Amino acid sequence: MKLHAPVAPHGDLASTAQASRQRFPHAAQSLAAIVSFIEKTFTIVGLEASKIRHDPTDLFMRAIQPALWLLIFGEVFTHIRAIPTGGEGYLDFMTPGILAQSVLFVAIFSGMAIIWERDLGIIHKFLASPTPRAALVLGKALAAAVRGLAQAVIIYVLALLLDVHMNWHPLALLGVVIMVILGAACFSTFSLVIACLVKTRERFMGIGQVLTMPLFFASNAIYPVAIMPSWLQVIAHSNPLSYEVDALRALMLAGGTSTTGLVTDFVVMLVATIALVLLGAQLYPRVVR
Repeated sequence: MKLHAPVAPHGDLASTAQASRQRFPHAAQSLAAIVSFIEKTFTIVGLEASKIRHDPTDLFMRAIQPALWLLIFGEVFTHIRAIPTGGEGYLDFMTPGILAQSVLFVAIFSGMAIIWERDLGIIHKFLASPTPRAALVLGKALAAAVRGLAQAVIIYVLALLLDVHMNWHPLALLGVVIMVILGAACFSTFSLVIACLVKTRERFMGIGQVLTMPLFFASNAIYPVAIMPSWLQVIAHSNPLSYEVDALRALMLAGGTSTTGLVTDFVVMLVATIALVLLGAQLYPRVVR
């Protein structure tokens, strides 16, 4: 009786692998397509990230606005106690909202880049390449997430200096990273969709200014949804920023809780991001027409 099967020669292993590929051609092709899609997506991320390395001062300049919100607005409302926050300090309540605001403001104007790239002829080269449109859009969305994570680091440093009660559990930090990525990807892709529709810098800047403040104020970033008028509560519940803030508040703060549920927050942001990436991929070629 043989205890061990004989080892197949190298040629036999190669022929077996080839036979497997022939037996499951569609699975092999699908896997190759997925790997290629991921590689091309991260190539776009690398190209966009190189812009940050060439001009890192942009990240610090964008940190001025959230710093002012925390240092002035947050400190003042902490002392007057005009907004009910469910027993936690107003500065604690506000910090996740300001992180979401910072990510929103960084992401919402990222669509301007494709208008510049169109004027420079870069978009034409992208469209002539075999790179899938979805990979182009997703790559730019993830590049915005890199900027968003840089803003998160700055907000965490400010929170430490202001003695905000933060949650430092590794899983909570991982959750914050994922939600910042989803938030940045969602709103940067939304920005790209707008840029593909309006096609000019002037129109884009005007619409961007009009959209950012309503998105911010019609959310739970600086006050609870419960104190809003009923019509504004309806808008807040349909605003993706509210779900981002809710998740960040539960994950960032010591003893933080979610009002809608973390699963709901992540699902809403993921679905919104996927839908906008698919829409952006369809509209992307229109920017050159």
